[in-house]
Amino acid sequence: MSRLTRPLLIVAGIVCVGLGIVGLFLPILPTTPFLLLAAVCFARSSQRCYRWLTTNRWFGAYIRNYRDGLGVSLRHKVITLVLLWGTIGYAVGFVLSSWWLRGLLLAIAGGVTWHLLAIKTYRPER
Repeated sequence: MSRLTRPLLIVAGIVCVGLGIVGLFLPILPTTPFLLLAAVCFARSSQRCYRWLTTNRWFGAYIRNYRDGLGVSLRHKVITLVLLWGTIGYAVGFVLSSWWLRGLLLAIAGGVTWHLLAIKTYRPER
């Protein structure tokens, strides 16, 4: 790996983690793709950062379960959908006046909902 590639991948991973965190609070910005991209960047550049991300108490299990094909827990799905439709509904109902922007937000929310429901539901063994 070149002397420039490793630092660039680390910075890209940090930026992706930041965007993933912002995505927790802004339903239009998807969290999962950014965290997965951060994991790929860190895996190729820094084992320390990769280990931190995949063992992190907030993101670790979520990333591992998604990457391993185990899915997303029902709790995470419900929380995500409630926050998604709550914020989109508020924006469409009280903030936006443009019909095309309302339609765009509703289409995005519909696409995210479809994607989330299509993901396998993770049920941990007890």
